[in-house]
Amino acid sequence: MGILTDDMKRVVEEQRLGYVATVSPDGTPNLSPKGTVAVWGEDQLIFADIRSPRTVANLRTNPSVEINVVDVVSRKGYRFKGRAEVVENGPRFEEAVAFYRQRGTANPIRAIVVVTVERALPLTSPAYDLGQSEAEVRERWKKYWDSVARRAEERLARG
Repeated sequence: MGILTDDMKRVVEEQRLGYVATVSPDGTPNLSPKGTVAVWGEDQLIFADIRSPRTVANLRTNPSVEINVVDVVSRKGYRFKGRAEVVENGPRFEEAVAFYRQRGTANPIRAIVVVTVERALPLTSPAYDLGQSEAEVRERWKKYWDSVARRAEERLARG
């Protein structure tokens, strides 16, 4: 059995958006959202290099990486720490590109980043520390995101 639990896989597959942290050559952090985070086996995640020049450059010098994936409604998720490999061609690359094409990704893919997860930890909102149930947290944030969507629709309608 791999490191990734069924719930971890579910969250990653449902959310798809993850925040990828790398270390720049000067030692400073680099954080970049990736909308292509996916499960790739029992202990691996992947994401596509569509517009990730800094992230990929950092991983070429230092393969240490952390990916955070959080359900914005339940305010629960996971942090995945591991080592990344940049794959730019060959059968693994072609298999991953086919996977993303099947998912509907039309953008050119320059590389695939395969992350072997070495450690995975849960992330939860402090609201749970206050005794709120998941249903209460979900209801609060669902209302919030519904209001954000309504305001966005109103802005679009106004042109």
